[in-house]
Amino acid sequence: MHRRQLLKQSALAVAAFSFSRDLFAREAERFIPAAGFADFIKLSSNENPHGPSPLARKAMIDAVSTSNRYPWDVTTKLREKIANQYHLTKDHVIIGAGSSELLGVVSLMAALQGGKAVAPDPTFRLWMGAARKTGLPIDLVPLTSGKITDLQRMKEKMDSNTKMVYICNPNNPTGTVLPAADLENFIKQVPPFCTILLDEAYTEFSDEPSMAMMIDTHPNLVVAKTFSKIYGMAGARVGYALAHPQTIKLLNDLQPWSNAGASAVALAGAIASMEDKQFLDFCKKENQRARAVFYKALDKAGIRYIPSNTSFVYFDSSTYGKDFRQVLEAQQIVGARTFEEGTKWLRLSVGTFGEMEKVAAVIG
Repeated sequence: MHRRQLLKQSALAVAAFSFSRDLFAREAERFIPAAGFADFIKLSSNENPHGPSPLARKAMIDAVSTSNRYPWDVTTKLREKIANQYHLTKDHVIIGAGSSELLGVVSLMAALQGGKAVAPDPTFRLWMGAARKTGLPIDLVPLTSGKITDLQRMKEKMDSNTKMVYICNPNNPTGTVLPAADLENFIKQVPPFCTILLDEAYTEFSDEPSMAMMIDTHPNLVVAKTFSKIYGMAGARVGYALAHPQTIKLLNDLQPWSNAGASAVALAGAIASMEDKQFLDFCKKENQRARAVFYKALDKAGIRYIPSNTSFVYFDSSTYGKDFRQVLEAQQIVGARTFEEGTKWLRLSVGTFGEMEKVAAVIG
């Protein structure tokens, strides 16, 4: 592909991604009250209610004074630190402004190959609008009856024109997880000309391992991860992806400036947060504790739900007898939303233990 054509395609991708991002922002804003926000409990975006770790907060404050300089050395330090965690090298790591940017870059790479993508439904959709606008049609495959990604049906949907297959594991919005052995077997069966985009935004909340150990033997595998969820840095905007160095180079070439999407402040926070193992353990345990409170309330209300491996819960409110969202919103609790039109399946983020106790009291 000529450089001029590549630049034109990249410009279109940036515009499309911005459009998709703005749609997401407008959707999220409808959960934010015009005034008195401090009085509301916001459970819409799977944000960590405990915020960044104490070490990350201090590091970000300290980094403000150095923000007049480009953070090349800090970016390299973060890439090395991430690589060491997975027994890789920095050449296996790409940095972005949250993992969402990198999902867009990977889908652009697939679009430039002139094929299509396959993805489960429902799943995380933010990247899809931009992907379609850059010429990547997406075949959606329904989940199983248990709301689990149907790997067999996804394989059946793939053909020689499939350039990318997307899997979010654990899946958003259902919270279901694919067993490691099943996922490994699926990755091995995907042909090398098809990119496997594996979104592991919530892996740290589960006990399932990352598939990062497969990237050297499978150059078509890209594992996207983020500091937005368990690390509590959604607003800082820093994420990363792991892949074979040859694949990383292809992805770097599609970034306007390789690895430069995250700010000096965000990078400093990410590095420090990786050191705070105690905080990560606290967040995981508190998420489980608060989630159990919600489970108990759903059981009491006779509401069916899917045991979650994440920081949110997916449940069927059709048996509740009242409008579940309205009941919560009347008590200033916002965020329950549907991902399957025509059903009453809803997703609610898990807040603090105290917040979920309030949710439990409100739903009766």
